[in-house]
Amino acid sequence: MYLYGMIGDRMGNCGPWLQKEGSVRTYLIVTLFGLCAAVGSSTRLARAQEVTKENVDGIVNLHRLQTTVACSGAIKPGAIPRIKEMGFASIINLREPTEAGANLEEEAAAAKAAGLRYYSIPLNANSPDPAAADKFLEAITQKGTEPAFIHCAGGGRAATMWFIKRMAVDHWDVDRAAKEATDLGMTSPKLKQFAIDYVQNHKR
Repeated sequence: MYLYGMIGDRMGNCGPWLQKEGSVRTYLIVTLFGLCAAVGSSTRLARAQEVTKENVDGIVNLHRLQTTVACSGAIKPGAIPRIKEMGFASIINLREPTEAGANLEEEAAAAKAAGLRYYSIPLNANSPDPAAADKFLEAITQKGTEPAFIHCAGGGRAATMWFIKRMAVDHWDVDRAAKEATDLGMTSPKLKQFAIDYVQNHKR
């Protein structure tokens, strides 16, 4: 009886420790399940973030990374309310004033009426100026600019500027950034090399 009493007393003294160990095990299990759920959610999000091509009246060559960015060619001012409905916060126009059908002032007025930020950053595809890339990065990194709708005449310049942003700001490697930019509409080897050279010479 004395022996059983000692064992009972010692087991009783271990009770708090056993309870604590059980709590730790429960905490670790819950944490593990939480991490697994987070990884699964991130994986689903990454899969969801695929570039899609959409047909929208008044927008040429629209390529969209659902919740992040859209790159397109020329747009008509009448399509700007639709851009707002898509959830974009700003429009960045890379067209030059001398381009046929650019309509910069009309587009700016339509963007303002829709409650969208508007940036005009002319970029010449044949002679790209690093200063334009400077202005683009300044605009795209301002709070409230993203998600941004970036456009030019055909979409190539828009995707190239996003290519620069991915490398310079998000620190993506060239191959990863180029794959996404190509999906978004980057086609010019000259502009691609301009972007790579720019990032190499303008470390952030």
